[in-house]
Amino acid sequence: MTAARWLARALGATLPAALARADDIRDIRGPKAEFPLWLALAIAAIVLIVIAAGFALWRRWRNRPARALLPFEIALGRLEGIRPLMTPSTVREYSVGISDIVRGYIEARFSVTATHLTTEEFLHGLVGEGGRDLVSHRDLLAHFLEHCDMAKFAAVSLSMPIMQELHDSAHRFVTETSKSLPPAAQAGAAAQTAAS
Repeated sequence: MTAARWLARALGATLPAALARADDIRDIRGPKAEFPLWLALAIAAIVLIVIAAGFALWRRWRNRPARALLPFEIALGRLEGIRPLMTPSTVREYSVGISDIVRGYIEARFSVTATHLTTEEFLHGLVGEGGRDLVSHRDLLAHFLEHCDMAKFAAVSLSMPIMQELHDSAHRFVTETSKSLPPAAQAGAAAQTAAS
């Protein structure tokens, strides 16, 4: 309501006709804007294309092949998996398992037969086949495998500290020998592990 009308109502008077008509005149406005149909369809098409591309990328990422694990990664994972057997009641199972893990790692990493040999045969054969990386760990392997053999074949009960020492020495052997592997040989070993 304009000030003139409000004042006229307050005073109880009527406005002259010219003043009343002047108040009714409104300014001319432009036409109402309409959203073009072609623009709405173009935006909808772009949104659908972005959603489809995102879905395709997500499916490709989800279905990508997993990287083949290197022998030392497999061995370290198996060493962590055998920890629950490190109890006095499962000494033999633990000894067999940890010995198999280390021997399997040696075969995969150094291409040396280790699983179907006795400890003496294996240690004697290290000088000829294993290369200097494996020979430099001969004493550690001898100590480790002798303790495993005592639990496996002589039914000697190993204490928790000895089992922890076995686990630590196996872990140390795997990590130390994994560092000496050149990148090209790591890729070859990964391919050989994936193929087997």
